Amino acid sequence: MRIFVTGATGFVGSALVAELIGAGHGVIGLARSEQSAEALAAAGAEVHHGDLADAESLRSAVAKADAVIHTAFNHDFANFSASAEADQWAIVAIGNALEGSQRPFVITSGLPVVSGRPATEADLEPSGGASPRRSEQAAMALAGRGVRASVVRMSQVHDRNRQGFATYMMAIAREKNISAYVGDGLNRWAAVHRLDTASLYRLAVEKGDAGARYHAVGEEGVALQSIAQAIGDRLNLPVVSLSPDDARTHFGALAGPIGMDAPASAALTKTSLNWSPANPSSFIGDIERSVR
Repeated sequence: MRIFVTGATGFVGSALVAELIGAGHGVIGLARSEQSAEALAAAGAEVHHGDLADAESLRSAVAKADAVIHTAFNHDFANFSASAEADQWAIVAIGNALEGSQRPFVITSGLPVVSGRPATEADLEPSGGASPRRSEQAAMALAGRGVRASVVRMSQVHDRNRQGFATYMMAIAREKNISAYVGDGLNRWAAVHRLDTASLYRLAVEKGDAGARYHAVGEEGVALQSIAQAIGDRLNLPVVSLSPDDARTHFGALAGPIGMDAPASAALTKTSLNWSPANPSSFIGDIERSVR
């Protein structure tokens, strides 16, 4: 297949491009800058100059492709609503270009938070919930319009360079000279290695079902206290517990997600796509060996 990839030079997208090309697919990568274009060309991808805010640019890229994978997202947590709105607009624009074609369109979303147990693929994202992100709802609407739309729900993606929210926690720890967690620190985050995420996207675009939700989860739940301890050990800083009020001051806009208990299962994903997370480094291990 020829696959149009947004976010193709990003943390996940660059690994995905290599995964797709390695599996024999052609890649058309969206590039907003000459630097991105050069990186895509070096990786062996076709460069499509454009922008997610340009509907005509997206339409022309889709016209050249057999499938689309949308990984791009602006992770500006201070303006998260605006980022979510722009993301939804791009999904709809791409979906309009794909309508009636039955071509695969894999969209990125976050994991739902379910009280008292790990979230599963059967759990729905609540409409009108606390998060302004609406990528999943947009995808499901397209599945009824002749688009083979599916969703990859992302957990904390890691390698030795980046570790999801833990990277932000590490930056705050350096700034404030303590590594902190909230309350008893028993809230958990699901996690997945960057290369395992790339293989999941490939499987989803190759054989995913319309309307399906897939979980990019290698570890179901890593406790926040363990994450904070690994950061403290890595930076040689004290590890402390903060009250919810103090956490809001310490973590700022990230206090909410950092304090969430969000374990998740990928059992259905592994079975339906025959996906087997294979990379040996764990979330904690990559924090401990972080190069940053």
